[in-house]
Amino acid sequence: MPQIWMSYDELGALCGCGAMAARDLAINLSLDRRKSRDGTTRVKLDLALTARFFASVREADFDLDCAIEALRDTHRQMAALLAPSEFHNRRGAA
Repeated sequence: MPQIWMSYDELGALCGCGAMAARDLAINLSLDRRKSRDGTTRVKLDLALTARFFASVREADFDLDCAIEALRDTHRQMAALLAPSEFHNRRGAA
């Protein structure tokens, strides 16, 4: 089981709330909390929050894949419009 540590801001983004609500959530769930070397308090995610984190990463990858495919489609369409007309006329000829 991996250990995932998040700041209150990151936990809030994951849970759809603010940093203070994330802090209260961490306290209520008795999650491990530690001060990092940078002075930020981080919270160790439990099993349920880890599953939610991985689900959000999977969704983000899917959205990214869709965005990349949309950009490729747009590029193909623009390239077809910008291609010289001679190329279009000779395309089917052998």
